[in-house]
Amino acid sequence: MAMSLLWMGFALLGILKAQAQTRPEIPAPDLSRVPLQLNFLPREFEGTWYIVGLAGNAFKRAEQEQFKMYTTTYKLQEDNSYRVTSTLLRGNRCDKFVRTFIPNGLPGQFTLDNMLSHGLQDYIVRVMSTNYNEFAMVYFKKTVDSTDYFKMTLYGRSEELKPEVKENFINLVKSLGLTNDNILFPARVEKCIHVKA
Repeated sequence: MAMSLLWMGFALLGILKAQAQTRPEIPAPDLSRVPLQLNFLPREFEGTWYIVGLAGNAFKRAEQEQFKMYTTTYKLQEDNSYRVTSTLLRGNRCDKFVRTFIPNGLPGQFTLDNMLSHGLQDYIVRVMSTNYNEFAMVYFKKTVDSTDYFKMTLYGRSEELKPEVKENFINLVKSLGLTNDNILFPARVEKCIHVKA
């Protein structure tokens, strides 16, 4: 009996350790600390963006080579929501993911339509900064099983951005609690990123 209790204790310890490893160490910042683009212009934000940089509390720089550049296209709908299509290379094929971002309180802030059907407790999208024709920095936070995962994406209208834009992205990311180890710059690829959404 004592031996089986000991083994159960080890098993429980192993489960708790595995859960701790999957939960991010860096907490999501309070939304009041996340910038919001002033006077957000929905029509100007519409169109295709290349994913030039990524940072988040679930990313590790050691995984850099796993990440390939992809595109996300925002199509403004009549109700001011966006139909958002991401096209990325998976294995040897182009995969598309379509979702709808609906306005959430402030101009430039959105939530995911039907988030409960995706197993999410909360989902926030916030355009932090953009000049619309060159770059955008967008914050995403999702809550799953009471755990907050957040990421920031550096979008570019082209596949290459000026070094100072990347530097501004790195500084913003660090101001929200992430480190160099949480920042990735996906490798450029030719396949899939030039496909129309």
